[in-house]
Amino acid sequence: MMNKRLMLLLVSMLLLVGIIVGCSSDGEDTSSDSNGNGGETTGDDKPLYEAWKDKDPSEIEGDITVITHRTDIVDTVYQEYKDKFNEKYPNVNVSFEALTDYGGEIMPRMNTEDYGDVQYLPVQVPIEDIPNFFEPLGTLDEMEEKYLGVEEREVDGTVYGIPIAVTYTGIIYNKAVFEEAGVTELPKTQAEFIDALQKVKDNTDAIPLYTNYAAGWPLTQWEGAISTTAGNVDYYNVDMLEDPTPFDEGDPHYEHYKLMYDVAEKGLIEADPLTTDWEASKVRMNNGEIATMVLGSWALEQVQGAGENGDDIAIMAFPTDAEDTIFSLGADLNISINKNSDQKEAAFAWVDWFIHESGYSVEQAGGISASKDVPLPEALAEAEAAGAQFSMLTPAPEGKEGKLDEIDKESEVGLWLEPNKKILIEAAIGNRDMSFDDVMNSWNEDWKAAYEKVMGE
Repeated sequence: MMNKRLMLLLVSMLLLVGIIVGCSSDGEDTSSDSNGNGGETTGDDKPLYEAWKDKDPSEIEGDITVITHRTDIVDTVYQEYKDKFNEKYPNVNVSFEALTDYGGEIMPRMNTEDYGDVQYLPVQVPIEDIPNFFEPLGTLDEMEEKYLGVEEREVDGTVYGIPIAVTYTGIIYNKAVFEEAGVTELPKTQAEFIDALQKVKDNTDAIPLYTNYAAGWPLTQWEGAISTTAGNVDYYNVDMLEDPTPFDEGDPHYEHYKLMYDVAEKGLIEADPLTTDWEASKVRMNNGEIATMVLGSWALEQVQGAGENGDDIAIMAFPTDAEDTIFSLGADLNISINKNSDQKEAAFAWVDWFIHESGYSVEQAGGISASKDVPLPEALAEAEAAGAQFSMLTPAPEGKEGKLDEIDKESEVGLWLEPNKKILIEAAIGNRDMSFDDVMNSWNEDWKAAYEKVMGE
């Protein structure tokens, strides 16, 4: 009797499973796409990142939340974006959330599904973990044909973000101050740059170079110009992976940060770096109280708009002793889509519109569009015609993607972080009993240990 009842129960369970499976097969196909990247597909196996474009814009609808780091323009410029976006996509309701400390605030939310529908891919997320959180946007081959910078954070041949702008680092300077100082030609070499700063100190009341030491993060902007110092777009992601001690005398990083040290040691920076103020510095530069700051092109518009003398503010190439002067282009934050979003079509529509039609990359980020279909701004087109080289960095060799980041984090040198840059300034102005070579030797020691651990050498 017991065996019969057990048999009847098993048969009933099998029938129930069959019914459930049969019902699910009639629904929408939610299997992984043919690229093997885990993205959603439509019924005809067309990846979602392509399928949404086949629809009439009026057919795309939903409520999406866009998370941004631009607290300064979220209530103004972004509202204008929303209005223009709705002219094309009238049935998508967009709301914005701005985070003051973007990386610090969004990272804890990555442990949940609550990090918006559209956001910027946090640089703190390890590259290999990106597919766990973000929706694939296309294969690397197809995306590279259309966009700049998408190779920087791709995973296994799949792209998960598009740079909201492609920027470059240089020297933002006040033309009126240079003229008053007697700087008649823009300095090209490091020696010419120091000479120009000395003229500013001798002939004007302006601060030759403002480090923004107290804010800290502006010091990290120097790293963005390292390829200009090297004169080589292969240096950062290729050559550095072959060098366990990249801070030796003669190496690009050594020469690059020697300039930072020398400018500070010669008293060509603010008198009291401990009391600098980022927001005030933009106003002071606009007013002619500051001659130069090392910043990305994204800051140009901010400094120009900080007062009545915007026409005096321009950007020049970072000084270099290399044979070729290049503006190495770097990707800004990548716009991305939460893989847990239930409004992905609307999210894709926003991403596409933001990259191609908003004008953000030029008007708000001071760079160029990642889309190869969007023409260069007039000023950069003129520079290109005059021979300026705008080049993306060569990506890391296959199999070594992300290794530079691993070495940097393991070593705690912090190429893109501020602590060691502050130590450099402190040593230069005499607040630390360290020479420049002492600092470089310390970086080399830490880097070499990390290099051997990460690279297995």
